Amino acid sequence: MTKVPFFDLLELHAVTGVQEEIDAAVLRVSRSGRYILGRELEAFEAAFAAYCENAHCVATGSGLAALELALRALGVGPGDEVIVPAHTFIGTWLAVSATGARPVPVEPAEGSFLLDTGQLEAVVTARTRAVLPVHLYGHPVDLDAVRRFADRHGLAVLEDAAQAHGARHRGRRIGSGHAVAFSFYPGKNLGALGDGGAVVTDDPELAARLRLLRNYGSREKYVHQERGANSRLDEIQAAVLATKLPHLDAWNERRRVVARRYTEAFEDLPGLLTPESAPWSEHVWHQYVLRTPHRELLAARLEEAGVGTLIHYPVAVHRTPAYAGQGLEPAGGLPRTERLADEVLSLPIGPHLPDHTIDLVVDAVRSAALGLPHHAR
Repeated sequence: MTKVPFFDLLELHAVTGVQEEIDAAVLRVSRSGRYILGRELEAFEAAFAAYCENAHCVATGSGLAALELALRALGVGPGDEVIVPAHTFIGTWLAVSATGARPVPVEPAEGSFLLDTGQLEAVVTARTRAVLPVHLYGHPVDLDAVRRFADRHGLAVLEDAAQAHGARHRGRRIGSGHAVAFSFYPGKNLGALGDGGAVVTDDPELAARLRLLRNYGSREKYVHQERGANSRLDEIQAAVLATKLPHLDAWNERRRVVARRYTEAFEDLPGLLTPESAPWSEHVWHQYVLRTPHRELLAARLEEAGVGTLIHYPVAVHRTPAYAGQGLEPAGGLPRTERLADEVLSLPIGPHLPDHTIDLVVDAVRSAALGLPHHAR
């Protein structure tokens, strides 16, 4: 039986032809004698800023660090509140907590995975300092609605684009905004060979503050203006990312092909909900996420058929031990979020998947789903 792993990074590098380029980049840095804050980082930051149609990129040691340092640079601190999606990876909330601020969760829109912008007015208070929308699974949030809300209340907007490299919102690249944080975790659409992140911005003062914060609060060796962090993207990761960046658009287009095949094959299946893409968005399909009330049964049948799956994410953040019991839930609870945690299931997707592998996944899902108990869509 042919097995289809959920994701295979070595296969991605081999099939897309970048492994030799990566090897050459790593060797070049290894022999350079400069491994921190060097020319490779400068070159990648310039290239990624240009790719995002923006002026500045400040690369960090991780996506979580990018979020935390950006919040700090925007002035968020103890006693503040930051509006966050209830349905997201815990890193979004952790970044807020690391500043001493309080995450204020908002449900996803009905039938969507993304922040319900219609609920923002209901949670804003005198302590609200920022809103942190997440472009989850590669689909942009409605930034126009977020920015109108933020402008009305004088709030900062920090976009979490950890899963949205290359996506577009009404024609504009995600990353072209005032403050946008990315992750370069290996499995991302643009991934390093380890952890990495970046903040992209159009504000030179914000970029300067971020460069200070990521380097021990220092611009000059042993002169520390404030309590910063050690969070610098190293030269090897910068070189690898610069090598992969020119391939990103083609890789994202292949992801769209795979997603279209899946949706066309699954949209008529009872008991399954396929993900939607807004007409104003350019989705980059970091994940292809189905919804079904029979997730465990479907996942088990797919495993038997040799198809790997993952759950993004199986426990709502407010239900994790890290946040449970802290009074963060609104009076009516977060039922949409908890339902998603019970129903979402991610299928294999990536630019490395050939047509015959997509056929295997399609056949396996259709076969497994047709045997599920009937459930109204």
